[in-house]
Amino acid sequence: MLIGLAGTPGSGIEEVVRVLCEKLKFKLLEIDDQSKELDLLGRPDKRTFADSTELLNYVTTNWRDDMLISNVSDLPNLDLFLKRPFVLLVTVDASLMIKFQRYKLKHQDITLEKFCSVADDHLLSVNNRHCKIQDQAQIRLINNSVNFDSLYHSITQINLTDPERLRPEWDSYFMHFADLAAMRSNCMKRRVGCVIVKNKRVVATGYNGTPRGFTNCNEGGCYRCNHPCVENSGVGLSTCLCLHAEENALLEAGRARVEGDSILYCNTCPCLTCSIKIVQMGITEVIYSQSYSMDAFSEKVFKQAGVKFRQFIPPTHGTVILE
Repeated sequence: MLIGLAGTPGSGIEEVVRVLCEKLKFKLLEIDDQSKELDLLGRPDKRTFADSTELLNYVTTNWRDDMLISNVSDLPNLDLFLKRPFVLLVTVDASLMIKFQRYKLKHQDITLEKFCSVADDHLLSVNNRHCKIQDQAQIRLINNSVNFDSLYHSITQINLTDPERLRPEWDSYFMHFADLAAMRSNCMKRRVGCVIVKNKRVVATGYNGTPRGFTNCNEGGCYRCNHPCVENSGVGLSTCLCLHAEENALLEAGRARVEGDSILYCNTCPCLTCSIKIVQMGITEVIYSQSYSMDAFSEKVFKQAGVKFRQFIPPTHGTVILE
C-alpha cells in the first residue's frame, strides 16, 4: 500500500507522518527537490528519488510494502499515482483555532488574521490544487488530537491499512450496488436499494417506489409517504402504495432464479413482511447495512427459517475526526 498525504498549514501532518513511520512502520518516500515543508530531514528510514517518474516506478514494483509520500501536493503527475490500485489518498486538516495554535509554535509573531490569510492562500493556490486533492481523497482526517499518543490511538482505530480500502471484498462490492440502486428511489420516506446475488453474480436489483403505471411517490403517488403526520417507521405500512426494494428485486428475479445459495443485499434491514417473502423465495442469506425499526422481528423470521442474517459494517471512510 502507498499512502499519499496532503495537509493544510497547522494541520499536524508531521505527527501523522510520525505515527505512520514510527508506529506503523511505513517507509517514507520523497523526491530530492521536493519542498521540505515537513521537518522530516534526517530520518533513517527515508528514501529519496530523482523525480516523480522514478518514484512511481519504485512504488509500482514494491506495492506490497507499506509506503508513504508525505506531501503529494508536490507531485506533478499525481493523477498517474491515483490510477494505481494500491494508492490511498489521505488529506489532513484540523479545526481553525487548533491549526492556528500549532502554526504559532513555529511562527510566534503570527496573528489569527494573518494565519487565516495563509490558510486561504494554501487552499486556493495553484488552480485550487488542494481543493481538488480533497475531493479525490478517500479519507479526510480532521486532526484535533491533543498529543501524539491520542493521535496514534485514533489512527489505529480507523485501520488505514485495511485491504478493503483498496479493493472491496464481495460484501462491500455488492452493498455498493444496493446503495446505487437506492439512488433511483423516489420514495418520500426512505431510499432503499436491494441486490440479489447468486454465485457472485447479480441476479436482480430493486428499489422502493410506487407500482408501474402509478404516479411517482415524490409526485404524490403514495398518500402515506407524503402525509406529514405519518413519521414513525413501520407505522401504517398497510396503507402504503410503495413496493419495497426487496419486493421489486424478488419480483424481477422470480423463484427459479434465486432458489438455492442466493444472497440478498439490502442497504436497510428488511421489514417483517419482506422477510417472510424473502424466506418463501428461497434466499439463503440476508446482509443489510442500516438498521430499521423491526430488526429483531425480522431476525426471528430468518432464524426460524434457517436463513443466515447479519449486518455489514464497512471500514471507516470519508471525513474522520481524530481527537
